[in-house]
Amino acid sequence: MTALQDRVPHRTRFFHGLGSIAYGVKDNGFSTFLLIYYNQVLGMEAAMVSLALMLALLIDAFVDPVIGHLSDRTYTKWGRRLPWLYIAPIPLALAWLLLWDPPALSHGQLFFYLVAVAVVIRALVSCCEVPSVALVPELTPDYDERTVLMRFRYLFGWGGGLLIAFLAYGVFLVPNEKQPVGQLNVEGYWAMGVTGALLIAFSVLVSALGQHKRVAHWPKTRPVPTSLSHSFDEIRESFNNRAFLIFLGGAAFAYISQGVTFSISNYLYLYVWQFSDTSFKIYPAVLLISVIASFFLVVPCNRRWGKKNTAVASAVIGMIFWVTPFLLLTAGLWPELGSTRSTATVFTSFFLSNVFSVMVMISGASMIADIVEDAELKTGRRTEGLFFAGNFFMQKCAVGFGIFVSGLIISWAGLSTKAAPGAVDGAIIAKLTLAYCVIVAVMAICAALVLRHFPIDRDNHEGRLKMLAERATAT
Repeated sequence: MTALQDRVPHRTRFFHGLGSIAYGVKDNGFSTFLLIYYNQVLGMEAAMVSLALMLALLIDAFVDPVIGHLSDRTYTKWGRRLPWLYIAPIPLALAWLLLWDPPALSHGQLFFYLVAVAVVIRALVSCCEVPSVALVPELTPDYDERTVLMRFRYLFGWGGGLLIAFLAYGVFLVPNEKQPVGQLNVEGYWAMGVTGALLIAFSVLVSALGQHKRVAHWPKTRPVPTSLSHSFDEIRESFNNRAFLIFLGGAAFAYISQGVTFSISNYLYLYVWQFSDTSFKIYPAVLLISVIASFFLVVPCNRRWGKKNTAVASAVIGMIFWVTPFLLLTAGLWPELGSTRSTATVFTSFFLSNVFSVMVMISGASMIADIVEDAELKTGRRTEGLFFAGNFFMQKCAVGFGIFVSGLIISWAGLSTKAAPGAVDGAIIAKLTLAYCVIVAVMAICAALVLRHFPIDRDNHEGRLKMLAERATAT
C-alpha cells in the first residue's frame, strides 16, 4: 500500500478518537476525585481508600489479557471489535453511577463495596477501550498515521476527562451554605457521576456507529478452535516479545508517576497551592490547551526524531517543568501562596509540563501498534487486542500502585481528614511536597532510561511490513 492509501479518512479519525472520552471520564474520576471523595467527604482513611483502589486495579488487571485475547478471536460479520463496543457501554454507565452514591455503610463495609464496584467498572472499561484501541493497527500499518490516530484518542480522552473536571469545579463541586469548600460538597459528586455516565454511554456507542461502515466485515481469517491451555500459551508467547517487555518496563514508571500525580492533585491544589474557586475553574482549560498543543506537536516530532526519542526526551523535560515550582516553594523563592502571581506561575509551569507528558503517552501508545507486526513476523498471528490489553494490565497495576503511594504520602505527612486549606501546618506541607517531588523525578528518569532501549524505529518497521507482504504473496 502507498502512504496515501494508508491514510485514514478524517471522519474515521474523529469517530475513532471519540470513543476514548469514556476512558477519559473514568480516568479523571478514579485518579482525581475518587480518593478525595471517599477520604475527605465520606471520612475513610486515605491509606484505606488507596488500598481499596489498588486491590481493585490488581484484580481487574488480570482480566485485561483475557479480554484482549477474546477480542482477537471474535469472529462476526461486524468484525472483531465492534460487538464489544455495542454491548459494554450501557452496563458500564450503570456501574459508574454506583460509585458516586454508595449506601450507608461502616468504613470496613465501604472498603469492600469500593473494591467490588471498582473492579466491575474497570473490567467494563477494558471491554470498551481494548477493542477500540486495538483497531489502530487494523486501520493503518503506516508508522506516522498510527501516531495521528493515537493523538485523536488522547485529545478526546483528555477532553472528556477535563470536561468533567470543568463541570465539577465550576458547576457541581461549588461552595454552598452547608459546605464552604466545593470539593467537599457531597451532593455535587452524584451530579458529576450522572453526567459522566451519560458521556460514557454516548461516546462509545456513537464511536462504534461512526466506524461501523469501515470496520464491520468478516475478519480475514477464522480463529481455529483452541483449548484454554493453548490460549494461555498464546498469551504468554505474545507477552514475551522483547520490544513489548521493554515498552512495559518504561511505561510502568511513567504510569506510577501519573497515578501518584492524578490522585494527589486535588490535595496539592487545595493545601499546597491554595487555589481559589476561580483557579479551579480555569485550570481544566489550561490543561486542555496543553493537550491541544501536544496534538499538533507530537506528529512532527515523531517524524523528525522517531517515537522512542520523542518519548524519552519528553519524559525528562516534562518532569523538570512539573517539579520546579515545588522546589522553588521549598527553597522559599515562591510568591505568596494563593496570589494571582503564584497561581499564574503554577499554571504556566504545569502547562509546559503537560505538553511533554501527553507527548510521552501518545508516542508510547503508537509504539505499541508497531509491536503488532514485529510479533506477527515471529508468531504468524496478529494479536492487537492482546498487546493493548497487556498495556492496560501494566497501566492498571502501575496506576494502582501510584494511588496507593499517594495514600501513604498523605498519611505519612500527617494530613488529617476534612482539613481546612490554608490552616495546615507548614511542616506537613513540606513533607507532602518533598515526598511527591522525589517520586515524580525518580519515575521520570527511570522511564526514560528504559524506553531508550526500545528496538523498533521507522526503518525496521517498514522492513517488517515488506517481509509480511512477501510472506502473504508467497502463500
